[in-house]
Amino acid sequence: MFTSTGSSGLYKAPLSKSLLLVPSALSLLLALLLPHCQKFFAYDLHAVKNDFQIWRLVCGRIICLDLKDTFCSSLLIYNFRIFERRYGSRKFASFLLGSWVLSALFDLILVEAVQYSFGITVASNLPSGFLAPVFALFVPFYCSIPRVQVAQILGPLSITNKTLIYILGLQLFTSGSYIWIVAISGLISGVCYDRKVFQVHQVLRVPGLVAQFFSWALEPIFSSSEPASEVRVGMGATVDIQRQQRMEQLDRQLMLSQFAQVRRQRQQQGGMINWNRLFPPLRQRRNINYQDGPRSEERVSPPLQVSEEQVARLMEMGFSRGDALEALRASNNDLNVATNFLLQH
Repeated sequence: MFTSTGSSGLYKAPLSKSLLLVPSALSLLLALLLPHCQKFFAYDLHAVKNDFQIWRLVCGRIICLDLKDTFCSSLLIYNFRIFERRYGSRKFASFLLGSWVLSALFDLILVEAVQYSFGITVASNLPSGFLAPVFALFVPFYCSIPRVQVAQILGPLSITNKTLIYILGLQLFTSGSYIWIVAISGLISGVCYDRKVFQVHQVLRVPGLVAQFFSWALEPIFSSSEPASEVRVGMGATVDIQRQQRMEQLDRQLMLSQFAQVRRQRQQQGGMINWNRLFPPLRQRRNINYQDGPRSEERVSPPLQVSEEQVARLMEMGFSRGDALEALRASNNDLNVATNFLLQH
């Protein structure tokens, strides 16, 4: 959907697909057909504390009873599928499980802290649904996804590849009276899990046997095929500019396909890659409508030096130095193209 999330579709993201389909379908079912059953999925902390209804910590934190929250959280999960592709389904599921458990504890602490410090009694029902892990995912999103400027408005203000996702998170944050409690507890739990505070990532994780079972039972159901390459239509002011934009897109797709083929060969055979031989430089295009005479094409050698700063940024995202160097060389030091390719493969 947005440029920071790589390719479209849910390829290599079966858990994200299941989180999009199952809770959303149950939320619609409760809202439209079974409204009298919504009381069993209310996130009532007073009932948990006073009546020891521990089951509400599970039922009340899975299905959204508000369709607006369902829509916003589904869009965010779709964009955060990038982490399942990078970490793998088991590690991604462990992050969601850990933040989900920790946020339940922080919900109780925040409610008691607000009541003790300010004398404000929070309403008995907090917003229901799988919201806290969604807010927790903003922590790795902020820390590991590079910020690439897309446009600049009003002088110093700029729009990046992450702006729209932050706006969507703000929309979810302001959708209810007490959703800020769930949001803050989710962010705190995300920081604790991402920064490995008290080694919670070792305690709150999905066991290997459980991961293998769900991979065998559910992955065939929720798996998606690899999306075909899409060529976006140029939006230039003239037909010539649009044609040039389309040709540049085709050049980029050809470059990435060659990179994928060479990477597979290297994994099978090992050894170094001759970049000068396998990746010829991009063609220098000229506008035939605005040039008088023919001009021979100049071939520009690909850059031999790779920016160490860009390599460091890719390594901070979890990629190896070798993969970072290959992606940057193949993309002519274009950090956005290199990042998108590494996240897709």
